[in-house]
Amino acid sequence: MKATTEIDPQLVKKLREKTNAGMMDCKGALVEAGGDFAKAEAILRTKGIASASKKASRATREGIVASYIHQQGKVGVLVEVNCETDFVAKNENFRAFVKDITLHIAAAHPLYVSRADVPGNLIDVECEIYKAQAKGKPENVVEKIVDGKLDKFFSTICLLEQGFIKNPDQTIGDLVKAKIAELGENIVIRRFTRYLMGEPLPTES
Repeated sequence: MKATTEIDPQLVKKLREKTNAGMMDCKGALVEAGGDFAKAEAILRTKGIASASKKASRATREGIVASYIHQQGKVGVLVEVNCETDFVAKNENFRAFVKDITLHIAAAHPLYVSRADVPGNLIDVECEIYKAQAKGKPENVVEKIVDGKLDKFFSTICLLEQGFIKNPDQTIGDLVKAKIAELGENIVIRRFTRYLMGEPLPTES
């Protein structure tokens, strides 16, 4: 397929539904990929991540605080998600994204937004445990084992590294990047709180 007129409109529509990219972007990706759907999806993802990276340093002073109550009031979530403009903060697509984040937090129970938020002493304790488990192995092997187990640890407790509950093959971090590319603004999940009815308070634990 060498010309844009040869691209099946249904294929363009299917790619748009899967990636949320613009119609012309989908059509262009399919042309570039020679009509190969998987390659076109990869092209859009690569361009989207590149675009998101460029926007990552831009200030985010708008956004919304959203809430979600689950299981007849047994679990509650509050989350603040920031964007650049009030226009995007009021966008239905952005708000649907934020709702998905609250649903994910309720279900997946992350403890921190990113690994940068994890206390150093907690990481040190985990490292010591992993080193003890790998005792007797060569030092370079132990280092690789510790790094691998730490990555797994972070993917369990850090929101941005968890697999999205609606699509486990996509991390929340990747979902944020895709939404940045789609909406054209930097987006930051700033903070969240998850409440579980009856859980011990810090002073009680």
